[in-house]
Amino acid sequence: MEYIFTLKYRLHDHDSDHEALIDRLFEAGCDDALPGIGQSGRLALEFARAADSATAALESAIADVRKAVDNAELIEVLPDYAGLTDIAEHVGMSRQNLRKIALSHGSTFPAAIHEGNPSLWYLSDALAWLAEHGYAVDAATLEISAAARELNTAIQARRLSADRSRELEALMA
Repeated sequence: MEYIFTLKYRLHDHDSDHEALIDRLFEAGCDDALPGIGQSGRLALEFARAADSATAALESAIADVRKAVDNAELIEVLPDYAGLTDIAEHVGMSRQNLRKIALSHGSTFPAAIHEGNPSLWYLSDALAWLAEHGYAVDAATLEISAAARELNTAIQARRLSADRSRELEALMA
């Protein structure tokens, strides 16, 4: 199955030679990725990777990036959060129609993780709900969004743990 996802990195040693960086990524196995280097010290790679599972696709892509850029810090995996427009596009309906569905099924439709302008949902929760209610959902998108959510949760937990460790060390000093 082919999985489409984006890996976003922070580069600790700013590589000013973008062409050399892209060449290293290609040689390391990231020839199925579209790189973006628009922001200084950041790297985004949109992959279209074939694998047996979403987890395998993510793991192999992360390993390939690490081979090319060993000092890169993974900061986010997409798709994960989504607004109604994004969710609607994934199931081939209008935003207005999806909003109507969400409002009419308010007690069972997944709760937004952020209510505001725009409101945001975990894409995997919304797609799973829609699939359970008979809407056509791409299995690869559902699987990759669930795997991205798990990985982003682990990234956040690692950051929180590191921040808390620094706080505790400061208290003991």
